[in-house]
Amino acid sequence: MSTSSIDASSASAATLAAADTEYQAWATARQRRMWRRRILPALGITGLIVLWWAVIAVFDVKPFIAPSPWAVVETLYAKRAVLLDNLLPTAMEAAGGFLLGNLAAIAVATVFVHNKTLQDIFFPVVLMFNAVPLVAKAPVLVLIMGNGMEPKITIAALVCFFPTLVNMVRGLESVNPQAMELMRVLSASKAEIFFRLRLLNALPYLFSALRIAASMCVIGAVIGEWVGATVGIGAMILQATFNFDSPLLYAAIVMSATLSGLFFLLVTLAERWVIRWQPENAH
Repeated sequence: MSTSSIDASSASAATLAAADTEYQAWATARQRRMWRRRILPALGITGLIVLWWAVIAVFDVKPFIAPSPWAVVETLYAKRAVLLDNLLPTAMEAAGGFLLGNLAAIAVATVFVHNKTLQDIFFPVVLMFNAVPLVAKAPVLVLIMGNGMEPKITIAALVCFFPTLVNMVRGLESVNPQAMELMRVLSASKAEIFFRLRLLNALPYLFSALRIAASMCVIGAVIGEWVGATVGIGAMILQATFNFDSPLLYAAIVMSATLSGLFFLLVTLAERWVIRWQPENAH
């Protein structure tokens, strides 16, 4: 074998070894990030529960004011059927409001980006309407729509609408000027510019808003149930408060928080599936 062949083989082996070392480092770092994402939230939740338990024990808080974590766990198990029956309508209202509010926000943002006059006219109106507290909007919507699921879905949609609108408008407008000029030089239509440039650029902004809306839509549904409802987590919270049933009150709060966390997780998973060109640590 010639010297040049030996040198080439050595160089190839060194390259493969370097590539393998780099892959091992990447895999180790990726595994470390995954464990970090799982362990740190678990530690945070565990620390909060321990602090809650310590406050109850040290200050001898009465059960009707704040129950112990174990009392809440017992209530979650003993009344799981009632809690799940009330969770279902709240979940339906929150999911309906999430879809309605975000779809409306995306549509309005698209119109605003393509028509600056309409944006200048109606964006301040949207801002002023968003400034009205939910507890003031909810009774009005109940009077208009009745006492069914419609006002609750509408309130949840209103909660989701404004953050998604603001982020979507920003994402659609913050396009690279050079990329926009290139699309125009290539005689791209408005539809092609929108779907191939603006929309792709706006996706990270959109999912940032969707993560906010995923938790806020549950809050909107619960507030809607406070105004007028006989079923749902919001109605259950009111009933437990009036009856001084603090374990049931806290159990209902835990259920609503769990529902918000589930919506947030689904949006996060959808973001990782849709936006694959971003670095993993950006999620």
